[in-house]
Amino acid sequence: MTTYEPANPLIVQSDHTVLVEVDSPRYEAARNELVRFAELVKSPEHIHTYRITPLSIWNARAAGISAAEIGEGLRRFSKYQVPEHVLVEINDFASRFGRLRILVDSRGLILCADTKPLAAEIAHSKTAAGLLSDRLSGTEFRIHPLNRGKIKQALIKIGYPAEDLAGYTPGAPVRFSVRDTTRVGEKFGFRPYQQQAADTFYAGGSERGGAGVIVLPCGAGKTIVGISCMQKLQTSTLILTTGVTAIRQWKAELLDKTDLTDEDIGEYSGAGKTIRRITIATYQIMTYRPDKEGEFPHLNLFDDHNWGLIIYDEVHMLPAPVFQVTAGLQARRRLGLTATLVREDGKEDDVFALIGPKKVDVPWKDMEDQGWIAKAKCCEIRLPLPGGLQMPYAVADKRKKFRISSENPAKLRLVRKILRLHKDKQILLIGMYIDQLKSIAVDLNIPIITGATPQRRRDELYGRFKAGRLTILAVSKVANFAVDLPDAAVAIQISGTFGSRQEEAQRLGRILRPKAGENQAHFYSLVTQDTVEQDFALKRQLFLCEQGYAYRIETGSEF
Repeated sequence: MTTYEPANPLIVQSDHTVLVEVDSPRYEAARNELVRFAELVKSPEHIHTYRITPLSIWNARAAGISAAEIGEGLRRFSKYQVPEHVLVEINDFASRFGRLRILVDSRGLILCADTKPLAAEIAHSKTAAGLLSDRLSGTEFRIHPLNRGKIKQALIKIGYPAEDLAGYTPGAPVRFSVRDTTRVGEKFGFRPYQQQAADTFYAGGSERGGAGVIVLPCGAGKTIVGISCMQKLQTSTLILTTGVTAIRQWKAELLDKTDLTDEDIGEYSGAGKTIRRITIATYQIMTYRPDKEGEFPHLNLFDDHNWGLIIYDEVHMLPAPVFQVTAGLQARRRLGLTATLVREDGKEDDVFALIGPKKVDVPWKDMEDQGWIAKAKCCEIRLPLPGGLQMPYAVADKRKKFRISSENPAKLRLVRKILRLHKDKQILLIGMYIDQLKSIAVDLNIPIITGATPQRRRDELYGRFKAGRLTILAVSKVANFAVDLPDAAVAIQISGTFGSRQEEAQRLGRILRPKAGENQAHFYSLVTQDTVEQDFALKRQLFLCEQGYAYRIETGSEF
């Protein structure tokens, strides 16, 4: 019989929300247990709220966590008795995973239900029925291979995620080895968690592997995990990423860590369109079309080569047209890489259905404790709106209010103070509004990178920053993703994209590469107090609080 302790931090409520007392001595252990099967909803100072959802349970089940383990974890950390119906519904959610399976045999591609009533329910579903072909038996349907992804999308939306065991095409072979010593003369080997993540995805080459998402903190080497998966599969690979800078970084890592040559790796972007055995493309070029009503001419790249693996870098950024074409690519192995599965459009269930379930999710604080990423101190500094802007703010609409408060000119003084405080560190100044960034960059006499900066200039500035010849760099949101600046130790966020949790995680990630010595990073967020910017800042912090980071809040006068 479970004994509930008053010192425990969890309060499980009948609406599937879980309250967590941050001041409890068991908070950290409870949070680490909870994030395996629940989603963070809000995180003010003392009580954080999580929610247990069908998708959070299905991801847990796909990761091998049973309903019994989930129930035991809730009981172990709960202050009061866990509502019985919550445990029953967790069991119900968990039991739905795998009741439908997609298999292949001599008859073709088969959707198999575990009972006749469930098969009847699927056959009468408005969203799924039109994707079924012949009915083969009381529990089996033939489906067209092109509908393999669409049926999975439809089934997850009606509450029955299908377990896809139909296997994959091997793709064109590509033979290469990973180096023990990199081309620049450094010893190289996969870190234990990187190898474990690749092993989990590969699953011994069986049909139970080969499709899924690996979630690792920024700075933990997601690219290296991708290389490890490629090494295991030895197949032609299409890598999709966020921009030309990311293409160059993937290529540099492949050339440095493997015996692949420059001739083996193609770049498919606005700068050039070369298809090779390993091809790296941008999401932008894949979703380009001459006019709003026209076709996407570059989506043919998915079918123009016998790919055995498709890697979706920063999978939380996957655009809708790529989702659509991915639905027809279910016979190819698919690997999603990300630091956060949070999507601002709420399409996490489509990632689950089309890329695959979450296979690995390593807590950021665990990585920090092991020294694989830098320790981070997060500080939100609140400052007042100058008197001259208070009336324009008062009469503005909400979007204009956000811009006025975000562009608070008083932030410049704080930026100067932070720069003096960390004058011996490499610093990124990050913002959303280009005019604001340009103004501060000019005032401080520092270079700036925005979306309008030519690629050659970006490469030059990133190179100088990496080499230590440049210590302060201003960057817009173009640097949120897949930019490797290993020595950046301080980030100053002067403005953010409304309440984007995803962006906050990515921006912190710019400074989490492990550092020599104290291995310490500092993340500052400058926020105008008592404005909508402060409200949005709280929403942006949700993901980082879920990962165990605490924000110290100071006023501009105290800092």
